[in-house]
Amino acid sequence: MEQFLDNLEHESAQDFAQRLDLYISDPLLLTRALTHRSYLNEHPESVEDNERLEFLGDAVLDFLVGAWLYNRFPEMSEGDLTRLRSALVRTDNLAQFARDIDLGKAILLGHGESDGGGRERGALLCGVFEALIGAIFLDQGISRVQKFISPMLETAAVQILSANKDRDPKSTLQEWAQSQGLGTPHYKTISASGPDHAKIFEIEVYIDGQVYGYGNGHSKQTAAKSAAQAALERIGMVE
Repeated sequence: MEQFLDNLEHESAQDFAQRLDLYISDPLLLTRALTHRSYLNEHPESVEDNERLEFLGDAVLDFLVGAWLYNRFPEMSEGDLTRLRSALVRTDNLAQFARDIDLGKAILLGHGESDGGGRERGALLCGVFEALIGAIFLDQGISRVQKFISPMLETAAVQILSANKDRDPKSTLQEWAQSQGLGTPHYKTISASGPDHAKIFEIEVYIDGQVYGYGNGHSKQTAAKSAAQAALERIGMVE
């Protein structure tokens, strides 16, 4: 019965593409982008999971976001452009992009991952979003990816700048902790999972011996920034 209900909630790759006006010509490519490794573990007849496409999409996003920022903010300094790009491609921001297009219900997940809330987990959503970008790039080229992502970047950039989220969260958190006499924040890696080319790191940030935030990402640096951002939200320094 649970499997039946899960199938009812799942959106096919074709319906997902039509809803977003993507119309990717290679349906197998889109299906691969939406296939999490947990699904492959339970369905060995499937050809491939999305991890290679995730790797490609990550690189495409780095380039496209940089190019978009360069043209969108012609007076912005190199340092500010770098900080804003970092904020836009952060795990939590890409996961929000995935939520905005309701990507979760189209992902092919194993039952254990699905039952454990995988469709709402930030790192998983971020990875599938990157894989989707990789698939669009391979099928339709860079201009189609740019058309797809530009409206999302416009909205997110305005929000990030208005909330000062482009500032390095680790530096901001350290300044706050030291101003409160709490010492320097300490970052602890609590887990590292996945293959070498697509590892997910989970990190907690401690201040004065207490956990203030949790974050995850494809590198320790990204995960630490995410944890610092969560801590800043907890103490009310950012929204």
